[in-house]
Amino acid sequence: MDEAQIAGDQVKDIVVVGAGPAGLSAAIAAKKMGLGCTVFERGAVVNSILHFPVNMGFFTTPELLELGGLPFVTPHEKPTRDEALRYYRRVVGAYELDVQLGWDVRGITRESESGRDGKGCLAVETYEPQVGESRCLARAVVVAVGAYERPNLLGVPGEDLAHVSHYYTEAHSYYRKRVVVVGGKNSAAETALELFRAGVDVTLVHRHAELGSGIKYWVRPDIENRIKEGSIPALFETRVVEIHPRAVVVEREGKRWELPADGVFLLTGYHPDVEMLARFGIAVDPETMVPSHAPETYETNVPNLFLAGQVISGIHSGQIFIENGRFHGEMVVKEIARRQASNNKASVTV
Repeated sequence: MDEAQIAGDQVKDIVVVGAGPAGLSAAIAAKKMGLGCTVFERGAVVNSILHFPVNMGFFTTPELLELGGLPFVTPHEKPTRDEALRYYRRVVGAYELDVQLGWDVRGITRESESGRDGKGCLAVETYEPQVGESRCLARAVVVAVGAYERPNLLGVPGEDLAHVSHYYTEAHSYYRKRVVVVGGKNSAAETALELFRAGVDVTLVHRHAELGSGIKYWVRPDIENRIKEGSIPALFETRVVEIHPRAVVVEREGKRWELPADGVFLLTGYHPDVEMLARFGIAVDPETMVPSHAPETYETNVPNLFLAGQVISGIHSGQIFIENGRFHGEMVVKEIARRQASNNKASVTV
């Protein structure tokens, strides 16, 4: 694309990458402040919630999931996955947000030598199957992609077998079968409990000596009692070393043995798409996978490229939830609005 074409491009005030709660909160804040904003999402609205277990209930109360002051109405003390999906669809519609679904953002580069309108902006390179490659210019970009799409792999043989999954959906298809659940935090504990109550022969395997400290207060006594009574056998300080079509090989203190398994859930956490962040020019700590950012503004090492939501926390994705991540978008947009107002004032003065 030559300079004349770039100069003719419409420059957006803000582009948001990701239509999760943090991304939607940024778009709502932009709308309220009169800033033009487009959200690009390669999956569905709140794509991570879409892939939560079908019967999942949220840890929190509905008001702590709300965006833009729109009430989350439910008869339940703790909202369900389906209620959350319905609510966030309503948010997009009520605020008439410009959310483009099925669009993958493949690169972000700085336009330092473009035409008058685009100078100093960020070029956002996108791809949509029907449209192909495209691009737009933005004065600021907010990356709010979450971490749920990138599971922490064990790196063991057999991890890619058909009966192995890093995501749990529902229990019915495992009735009267043998399932191994690997992990020791909320997702592993809740999955083991739901499988057990659906008539599944489930075994929990965890590499640490005890369950994670962050397990929900009403889940902990339930899983601990099931383990204590032997309803859910639990192998602590035990790691998976290999997965076979009908068994899982585990190891503890140098001793190995097999656990029969018709299904395996490796619920060992998730991390941000660091390859994507690198394509955007964002520096990432190789150990923690935490992207470089200023804690006060969430701006990355790339000027006017910001972060919001779970992507900030790296491998410790459990530190950011909807309840706190939803405020990142609003904070970031306020900073963007302040800068753009300052730049406009300086331009008028000149």
